[in-house]
Amino acid sequence: MLVTVCACLLCSASATWAAGTRVGTLIESIASVDFTQNGEQQAAQSTAVGFVVAERLDVAVTRQSGQVVVSPGDVDRALLFTVTNLGNGDEVIRLSLNNAVAGNDFDPVSALPDAIYFDTDGSGDFNVGDVAYSPGTNDPDLAPDESIGVFIVNDIPDGAVDGQLGRSELAATAATGSGTAGTVYPTQGDGGVDAVVGVTTATAAEFGDYIVDDVAIDIVKSQVVADPDGGSAPIVGATITYTITVAVVNSGIATAAVISDPIPTWSTFVPGSITLNGNTISDATDGDAGEYDITAAPTVVMRLGDLAQADGVQNVVFQVTID
Repeated sequence: MLVTVCACLLCSASATWAAGTRVGTLIESIASVDFTQNGEQQAAQSTAVGFVVAERLDVAVTRQSGQVVVSPGDVDRALLFTVTNLGNGDEVIRLSLNNAVAGNDFDPVSALPDAIYFDTDGSGDFNVGDVAYSPGTNDPDLAPDESIGVFIVNDIPDGAVDGQLGRSELAATAATGSGTAGTVYPTQGDGGVDAVVGVTTATAAEFGDYIVDDVAIDIVKSQVVADPDGGSAPIVGATITYTITVAVVNSGIATAAVISDPIPTWSTFVPGSITLNGNTISDATDGDAGEYDITAAPTVVMRLGDLAQADGVQNVVFQVTID
C-alpha cells in the first residue's frame, strides 16, 4: 500500500513565526501518520519542508530626558534618548536630528561642530568623553534587541523668552531599508536572506523638550554713613547702614534665593541690626529667614525663598561700625 503524506508550510501561525527568532534560522518540519494495515501498526513520514527566517527591520527611539530647563543663550544643552534595534538581525542604524518640530515656540539650534553624540560612558550625562556621531563613519551596528544611548545637543537662541518651549527630535532608520510594513528588500538581510520591513516601518523618531525659565533679578546695595559727631564722615566709630534691595523683574521664578553679604574688613557687625522688609531678624541661626553667620568669614545671610515679580522688592538692612 502506497501512502503519500505532505507537510503544509503554513499549518498554523503559531508554528511558523516565532517572534524574535534570529534571522537565518532554519525552521523545518516533518509530518507523520500512523495506521494499521492487515492488523499491523504502520507509520509513514513526509519529506522535510522548511524555510529560513527572513530579517525583520524594526527600530525604536525612546526619550530618556525629562523637560530640560534652559536660559536664553545657553549652549550645548543635551537631551538623552535610547535607540533600540527591535529587529531579529544585526542592523546598522542611521541617525538624524530635526529642530523644526511642530508645537515649538522656538527652534533650538544644532550645536557645532557636532549635534549628535553617543553616551559613550553610559553615565546619562553629556560630557567631554562622549563620542560624536559621524554619519556613514560610525553608524551604530546593533544586535537584535541591543540599545545605545544617544544625545542630541543644541544651543538656545538669545531671543527665547521665559516660558517658551523648544523641541528637538532624534530619528533612527535601519540602513538596510525602511518603508511600509511588509516591504521586502530581496537578499539584503543578514546572510543574504530577504529583509522585510516590520510594523515600525524601520524608522522611528522621538522629540524632547527645552523649557525656558529666564529669571532676571535686580540687586542693589546702598549705604548711609553716620559719624559720632552727627555728620556723615567715614571715620572710626561711624555707623554704616547697608540696604540691599532684590526684585525679580520678569515672569521667571528665582528658586531658593539667598542673599550673602560678608562684613567688610576693618568693620564690626552691629548686633540686632538685621531687618527684612522692616521686620527684625535675629542674629542666631533659628526659625526666621536670616542670621549673622560667623562659621567662616562673618556674613549676613538672608533666605528669601522662591521669588516672583509679584513678590515685589525685598529689603534687607543691617549695620556695621568702622573699627
